[in-house]
Amino acid sequence: MKKIAIIGDIHPDGHNLLLNNNCEILDLTNSSKEELTEKIKNVDAIAIRTGKLGKDVLKDCNDLKIISRHGVGYDNIDLDFLNNNKIALSITGTANAVSVSEHVMTMFLYLCKLIEKSNKLVREGNFIKKKTIPNFFELYQKNILILGFGRIGKSLAKKCLGFDSNVYVYDPYIDKSIIKNANCKDIDFIDGLKIADFVSIHMPLNDKTKNIISKNEFLVMKKSSIIVNTARGGIINERDLFWALNNKEIYGAGIDVYEKEPPDINNDLFKLDNIIFSPHNAALTLECRKRMAIESCENILYFLDKDKKLNINNIVNKKNI
Repeated sequence: MKKIAIIGDIHPDGHNLLLNNNCEILDLTNSSKEELTEKIKNVDAIAIRTGKLGKDVLKDCNDLKIISRHGVGYDNIDLDFLNNNKIALSITGTANAVSVSEHVMTMFLYLCKLIEKSNKLVREGNFIKKKTIPNFFELYQKNILILGFGRIGKSLAKKCLGFDSNVYVYDPYIDKSIIKNANCKDIDFIDGLKIADFVSIHMPLNDKTKNIISKNEFLVMKKSSIIVNTARGGIINERDLFWALNNKEIYGAGIDVYEKEPPDINNDLFKLDNIIFSPHNAALTLECRKRMAIESCENILYFLDKDKKLNINNIVNKKNI
């Protein structure tokens, strides 16, 4: 019988999939670090939604063969340790593209249409003062810059093209023909920022992308531009984002992810009215939570059984195991 640890709440459809395949499940959602270290010693696999798995926690996992991330980011997992010990790391690469790209479009529209100002005006009985609302804008024929062209970036591109927008892509790690075949245009990073009316980030957080958008980048952007980050906190420098928004160097921002999570309640960004926030939940629609739970558990089952149905693209470190 396979022994599977689940860290963090996942949708029951994931649990049921494991149970129906004769797995023993250890629910370790509320375990302390010490309890977690002890209880995962003999598991075959771990499905993790929240929490950190470093070398100090994993060091005694002699039977561990795969860690399956409920999502696509894995900066909470010690990948070097997994590689050194031939342990696979998988992600739910096909599950969240729709939800996240819809979230980006929601933020784009909310910001460019000044929905909050309109809503407030009506609620306060000032319907006839609608001319006091500042200019607001369309997505139609605007320039959209997508930073990172994985599944989420591609899903977002389709939606933007549906608005007859001009979609530009910066992604130095993919073949340019992929961008062209998606009816988008390849562009350099700075050139893209210069012409973009809307920017959406879909990059991983690493040494190359940390603070990739800071004061110098904001200075080349249009004062009418809107930027949205649903990828990882730290890709945008929050201090410089405050500066740009406060000084009207850009028009607006939508932020789902933060340098520190949860963010401090006195974060300066919360003082501004040209930014909208969400609590790192762009991928947490009901439909997406079901898909991620199922896919994360399928990754485990298919990998352990050496099943051909395994999506090999979901294995992050396939070259090291």
